[in-house]
Amino acid sequence: MYFFLSNLSFTDICLSTTTLPKMLVNLQAKNQSITYAGCLTQVCFVMIFSTLENFFLGVMAYDRYVAICHPLRYMVIMDAHFCGLLILVSLLVSIVDDALLHSLMLLSLSFCTDLEMLYLFCEVFQVIKVACSETLTNDINLIFYS
Repeated sequence: MYFFLSNLSFTDICLSTTTLPKMLVNLQAKNQSITYAGCLTQVCFVMIFSTLENFFLGVMAYDRYVAICHPLRYMVIMDAHFCGLLILVSLLVSIVDDALLHSLMLLSLSFCTDLEMLYLFCEVFQVIKVACSETLTNDINLIFYS
Protein backbone atom coordinates (compact mmCIF):
# COMPACT_ATOMS: atom_id res chain seq x y z
CA MET A 1 0.00 0.00 0.00
CA TYR A 2 2.80 2.46 0.85
CA PHE A 3 4.53 1.72 -2.44
CA PHE A 4 1.41 2.77 -4.33
CA LEU A 5 0.88 5.79 -2.06
CA SER A 6 4.41 7.01 -2.75
CA ASN A 7 3.87 6.64 -6.50
CA LEU A 8 0.55 8.46 -6.24
CA SER A 9 2.18 11.28 -4.28
CA PHE A 10 4.99 11.59 -6.82
CA THR A 11 2.47 11.69 -9.66
CA ASP A 12 0.48 14.38 -7.87
CA ILE A 13 3.63 16.48 -7.43
CA CYS A 14 4.45 16.07 -11.12
CA LEU A 15 0.91 17.09 -12.10
CA SER A 16 1.16 20.23 -9.98
CA THR A 17 4.57 21.20 -11.34
CA THR A 18 3.32 20.80 -14.89
CA THR A 19 0.96 23.75 -14.65
CA LEU A 20 1.89 25.90 -11.67
CA PRO A 21 5.28 27.36 -12.74
CA LYS A 22 3.96 28.78 -16.01
CA MET A 23 0.81 30.00 -14.26
CA LEU A 24 2.84 31.79 -11.59
CA VAL A 25 5.11 33.40 -14.20
CA ASN A 26 2.07 34.59 -16.14
CA LEU A 27 0.46 36.02 -13.02
CA GLN A 28 3.69 37.78 -12.03
CA ALA A 29 4.18 39.29 -15.49
CA LYS A 30 0.45 40.02 -15.91
CA ASN A 31 0.66 38.22 -19.24
CA GLN A 32 -1.87 35.45 -19.74
CA SER A 33 -0.53 33.88 -22.90
CA ILE A 34 1.17 30.62 -23.75
CA THR A 35 2.77 29.54 -27.00
CA TYR A 36 1.30 26.71 -29.03
CA ALA A 37 4.29 24.44 -28.42
CA GLY A 38 4.15 25.20 -24.70
CA CYS A 39 0.44 24.51 -24.71
CA LEU A 40 0.85 21.14 -26.43
CA THR A 41 3.62 20.19 -24.03
CA GLN A 42 1.52 21.18 -21.05
CA VAL A 43 -1.51 19.30 -22.40
CA CYS A 44 0.57 16.18 -22.95
CA PHE A 45 2.06 16.15 -19.46
CA VAL A 46 -1.23 17.00 -17.76
CA MET A 47 -2.91 14.14 -19.62
CA ILE A 48 -0.09 11.73 -18.70
CA PHE A 49 -0.08 12.55 -15.01
CA SER A 50 -3.85 12.83 -14.55
CA THR A 51 -4.45 9.52 -16.30
CA LEU A 52 -1.62 7.93 -14.34
CA GLU A 53 -3.15 9.22 -11.12
CA ASN A 54 -6.48 7.62 -12.03
CA PHE A 55 -4.78 4.31 -12.82
CA PHE A 56 -2.91 4.42 -9.51
CA LEU A 57 -6.19 4.92 -7.67
CA GLY A 58 -7.56 1.85 -9.44
CA VAL A 59 -4.45 -0.17 -8.61
CA MET A 60 -4.72 0.92 -4.98
CA ALA A 61 -8.36 -0.18 -4.93
CA TYR A 62 -7.30 -3.59 -6.27
CA ASP A 63 -4.58 -3.76 -3.62
CA ARG A 64 -7.13 -3.13 -0.86
CA TYR A 65 -9.51 -5.66 -2.39
CA VAL A 66 -6.82 -8.35 -2.29
CA ALA A 67 -5.88 -7.38 1.27
CA ILE A 68 -9.47 -7.64 2.49
CA CYS A 69 -10.78 -10.60 0.48
CA HIS A 70 -7.61 -12.72 0.40
CA PRO A 71 -5.63 -11.74 3.51
CA LEU A 72 -3.69 -15.00 3.78
CA ARG A 73 -2.61 -14.97 0.14
CA TYR A 74 -1.92 -11.21 -0.02
CA MET A 75 1.88 -11.50 -0.07
CA VAL A 76 1.74 -14.14 -2.80
CA ILE A 77 -0.66 -12.20 -5.04
CA MET A 78 0.83 -8.73 -4.51
CA ASP A 79 4.53 -9.52 -4.68
CA ALA A 80 7.10 -6.86 -5.62
CA HIS A 81 7.31 -8.00 -9.25
CA PHE A 82 3.53 -7.74 -9.76
CA CYS A 83 3.36 -4.33 -8.06
CA GLY A 84 6.14 -3.01 -10.30
CA LEU A 85 4.38 -4.47 -13.32
CA LEU A 86 1.13 -2.70 -12.35
CA ILE A 87 2.98 0.62 -12.09
CA LEU A 88 4.76 0.09 -15.42
CA VAL A 89 1.57 -0.90 -17.26
CA SER A 90 -0.24 2.12 -15.79
CA LEU A 91 2.55 4.41 -16.99
CA LEU A 92 2.65 2.91 -20.49
CA VAL A 93 -1.13 3.07 -20.93
CA SER A 94 -1.30 6.66 -19.73
CA ILE A 95 1.49 7.73 -22.10
CA VAL A 96 0.58 5.81 -25.23
CA ASP A 97 -3.15 5.44 -25.08
CA ASP A 98 -4.27 8.76 -23.70
CA ALA A 99 -1.67 11.53 -23.77
CA LEU A 100 0.05 10.67 -27.03
CA LEU A 101 -3.23 10.11 -28.84
CA HIS A 102 -4.72 13.45 -27.78
CA SER A 103 -1.49 15.35 -28.39
CA LEU A 104 -1.17 13.97 -31.92
CA MET A 105 -4.82 14.75 -32.59
CA LEU A 106 -4.22 18.35 -31.47
CA LEU A 107 -1.25 18.62 -33.84
CA SER A 108 -3.54 17.95 -36.78
CA LEU A 109 -5.76 20.96 -36.02
CA SER A 110 -5.42 24.23 -37.90
CA PHE A 111 -5.96 27.66 -36.37
CA CYS A 112 -7.20 30.92 -37.88
CA THR A 113 -5.20 33.32 -35.72
CA ASP A 114 -1.68 33.36 -34.35
CA LEU A 115 -0.58 30.49 -32.18
CA GLU A 116 -0.62 32.33 -28.85
CA MET A 117 -3.47 31.49 -26.50
CA LEU A 118 -4.70 33.80 -23.78
CA TYR A 119 -5.04 31.32 -20.93
CA LEU A 120 -3.22 30.72 -17.67
CA PHE A 121 -3.60 26.98 -18.02
CA CYS A 122 -3.74 25.12 -21.30
CA GLU A 123 -6.35 22.38 -21.59
CA VAL A 124 -7.47 20.12 -24.43
CA PHE A 125 -10.96 21.61 -24.51
CA GLN A 126 -9.58 25.15 -24.81
CA VAL A 127 -7.33 24.22 -27.72
CA ILE A 128 -10.17 22.50 -29.54
CA LYS A 129 -12.41 25.52 -28.94
CA VAL A 130 -10.03 27.95 -30.72
CA ALA A 131 -9.37 25.63 -33.68
CA CYS A 132 -10.78 26.51 -37.08
CA SER A 133 -10.62 23.04 -38.58
CA GLU A 134 -13.12 20.22 -38.04
CA THR A 135 -12.93 18.95 -34.45
CA LEU A 136 -15.51 16.18 -34.50
CA THR A 137 -12.94 13.35 -34.22
CA ASN A 138 -11.22 15.17 -31.35
CA ASP A 139 -14.55 15.59 -29.57
CA ILE A 140 -15.41 11.92 -30.04
CA ASN A 141 -12.01 10.85 -28.70
CA LEU A 142 -12.35 13.12 -25.69
CA ILE A 143 -15.79 11.76 -24.89
CA PHE A 144 -14.64 8.17 -25.40
CA TYR A 145 -11.45 8.46 -23.32
CA SER A 146 -12.84 10.69 -20.57
